[in-house]
Amino acid sequence: MRFSLFVHMERWDESVSHQECFENLTELALIAEAGGFSTVWIGEHHSMEYTISPSPMPQLAYLAAKTSKIRLGAGTIIAPFWNPLRVAGECALLDVISNGRAEVGLARGAYQFEFDRLMGGMSAVDGGKHLRELVPAVRALWEGDYAHDGDVWQFPTSTSVPKPVQKPTPPMWIAARDISSHEFAVANGCNVMVTPLMKGDEEVEDLARKFDSAVESNPGVPRPDLMVLRHTHVHSEDEPEGWRRPAEGINKFYRTFDAWFGNKTAPTNGFLEPSPEEKFAERPEFTPESLHKTAMIGTPQEIIERLRHYEALGVTEFSVWSDNSLTHEEKKRSLELFIEHVVPAFQEQPAAVAR
Repeated sequence: MRFSLFVHMERWDESVSHQECFENLTELALIAEAGGFSTVWIGEHHSMEYTISPSPMPQLAYLAAKTSKIRLGAGTIIAPFWNPLRVAGECALLDVISNGRAEVGLARGAYQFEFDRLMGGMSAVDGGKHLRELVPAVRALWEGDYAHDGDVWQFPTSTSVPKPVQKPTPPMWIAARDISSHEFAVANGCNVMVTPLMKGDEEVEDLARKFDSAVESNPGVPRPDLMVLRHTHVHSEDEPEGWRRPAEGINKFYRTFDAWFGNKTAPTNGFLEPSPEEKFAERPEFTPESLHKTAMIGTPQEIIERLRHYEALGVTEFSVWSDNSLTHEEKKRSLELFIEHVVPAFQEQPAAVAR
């Protein structure tokens, strides 16, 4: 199993500047590279201070110049907000800038808030048709001249300029939850990224079963990679209550997610208060005690044991989701502990020297 970092600029009030947010993101990415992480992933969100990323491309291009080994993942491009020509050209340019380190993640989108502002109120649940049309169109543009006449987009003969460095294409990933998304990803030669959110490891098991079913339904296609993205925080063995603050931070994150996802309250200058605690009185999965068990929170050994289970399920990449409303120093310390104590448990040991 390899490890990656999933990170956004994250701001909860105006005491931290956007410049400092970006410096913090950059530092975490550099720590991840030094620690042997395979990829840094940055997503796409609009007008939200708690996940600041109107486009992953400029951030990843900057990181390309600051790093030398770590791969650079758009995790994820929201398909309905893009034209295939833009996806093909910008991802290819990132691949050129980074000398072949681009990873292209795609999703249908989730926040109705964003669709109301970027897509004229189109229902977010309808984004799947854009995703399914986008993937083959982008691949065709990377190959050469191509004209497209689809249900969503139409354009005359065009091509991606520049072309990507990686052949035949940069790896493509699909954010999947339902079985049809898994089927589409595998049938189209894409890797799969999943997140169980605040559900337990039984959800990871269910998502792995859907992935396996999709692989079995496509016997002629090489088995893709499966990535699990999960809020992660490591604390030391000598902190028996070290789980509580990250669990409370992730609780705040998910209550804020609920407020944005619910789309019932207008934000103020990009900020939206978390949904109140009392709203979740009948939702035990939101409690810090539950999140302690479901999010990847624990001592290094506790984390290793759970990740061994994920590995046995066929998970090939675990992504450390660092967005959690905690301070940069707390995130940095957790990442350092993960690298120091967890990563070595999954590295191949050199064979013993024969005597």
